[in-house]
Amino acid sequence: MTAFETFSPYQRAIAKGHICSCGTPYQHLNKPVIAVVNSWNEIVAGHAHLRELAEHVKQGIIDAGGWPLEFNTIAVCDGITQSHEGMKYVLPSRELIADSIEVMIKAHGMFDGMVLLGSCDKIVPAMLMAAARLNLPAVLVTGGPMVNTIKPRQSKAARQGFLRGEVDERQLVDVTLQYYPTPGICPFLGTANTLCMVAEALGLALAGSSTPPAMGSRRREIAYESGRICMKAVKERRLPRDILTQEAFDNAISLVLAMGGSLNTVLHLPAIARECGLAVTLGDFDRLSRKIPFLTRIYPNSDEYTVADLDPVGGIPAILKELSPLLHLDAITVDGKTWREHLHCAQPADGVIIRPLKDPFSGEGGIAVLSGNLAPLGAVVKSSAVPADMQIFQGIARVFESEEDCMEAAYQDAIRPGDVVIIRNEGPVGGPGMREMHRATELAIKIGHIAIITDGRFSGASGGLVIGYLSPEAAAGGPIGLVETGDSIEINIPERTLIWQVSEETLQKRIHEKIEGKKSETESLFLKLYAATTLSAGEGAVRKEFE
Repeated sequence: MTAFETFSPYQRAIAKGHICSCGTPYQHLNKPVIAVVNSWNEIVAGHAHLRELAEHVKQGIIDAGGWPLEFNTIAVCDGITQSHEGMKYVLPSRELIADSIEVMIKAHGMFDGMVLLGSCDKIVPAMLMAAARLNLPAVLVTGGPMVNTIKPRQSKAARQGFLRGEVDERQLVDVTLQYYPTPGICPFLGTANTLCMVAEALGLALAGSSTPPAMGSRRREIAYESGRICMKAVKERRLPRDILTQEAFDNAISLVLAMGGSLNTVLHLPAIARECGLAVTLGDFDRLSRKIPFLTRIYPNSDEYTVADLDPVGGIPAILKELSPLLHLDAITVDGKTWREHLHCAQPADGVIIRPLKDPFSGEGGIAVLSGNLAPLGAVVKSSAVPADMQIFQGIARVFESEEDCMEAAYQDAIRPGDVVIIRNEGPVGGPGMREMHRATELAIKIGHIAIITDGRFSGASGGLVIGYLSPEAAAGGPIGLVETGDSIEINIPERTLIWQVSEETLQKRIHEKIEGKKSETESLFLKLYAATTLSAGEGAVRKEFE
């Protein structure tokens, strides 16, 4: 029975009439109808080519006996939103995208499955959330990475040259076009590529589908095959929650740790799991980080290699093959096969870009969860991008009430090596919207030998001793709201601790004297609603439960 057959005869006839008026021949509406959910636009590089890929998806659906109907959702570019008010809207867009997909699918009630096309930071997790929430047969198609023609260090040097006044705007654009030469996902291992790889590891995108280049023929083949596989999932009633199990989430976290992937996964995997009725916590990241080795160095964990270098050496299946003794290999994927079956023919580690399990870059994964009296619910650091001599660090706090305050102090050379920079009021509620502190993290490179701690979040490309996602945030009454400039802070990544050196007497005095924390300032009703309904980063920045 198709979804249309659940309609009353009269309503089915009226609905089919509406669809036929859009150009669909009547006879096709007796087939399973598949939603093609596209985030194509002309603004975001990772999405600019998805209109073409959607045509290949549709052909795969048609050839497998279904009928595709396409609709769009939004997509925001994190790179364009940096350093202005727009960054406050990026994380909240995740819920908006998931909700918009729910509205289109539920309101029309005629879809038997979905193929979702997305590429970037909040769009991919939002689509996975929607797939889990709606629990219709679904396949995710990602846009694939760009193939850069210069090294990451060359792009970085041009940006630094611009800031020093040695490179003008046109010259910087020309260099940037060598690093970002085509439509596709930005070539580094940021949140966008990390979440596309997560979708593959979770099993809701085809095995081997996240790393082939955006503009290559394999990307079109993947799109076509995804349409065909969606129809197979419809016929076999394979649902997202059959695939997105607790074991699948462990596999995905293990991949992120082995690659030193984006810290933003600590927000998105808990949110996706929640839509499945499961719980993924910072504790899961910490538990697995102690046994999963660090196997792959891709920028920002290396200045030499980008995601474009990963596909020729086997892509995600090659990494998972090395991790296989530590994975749940009986977890199924969207085509009905288990990971055990998929990894049987995966390439072995090349030894340079992907290290074998017995010879890792380090014995622990690339993300560490810290806790202590400054972060009762946890904080997160990309340990793979922290220099060895800064894994243990003690310094004096320099407290700022926002990223802007911190940057102003930096421009006045008021931040010194050895400082622990505290940036608060930047969490989901305090921001509101939990901006990336990307510009602030550049201080870690410019000044050197400083730590940054914030209740905000970071770009997936951030490196250095930068600790974020601290929970509870200042706006929720977290201890970070009581720290004062001059306090001593101890960071110990090997021991997973984040300690604020404060006496009980001083602590009680500050609690007693505490003036209500800084309120977020926004005229946006959307952001006010987000702040009023969102939980802390330690809980995935998901919505509060409502009765």
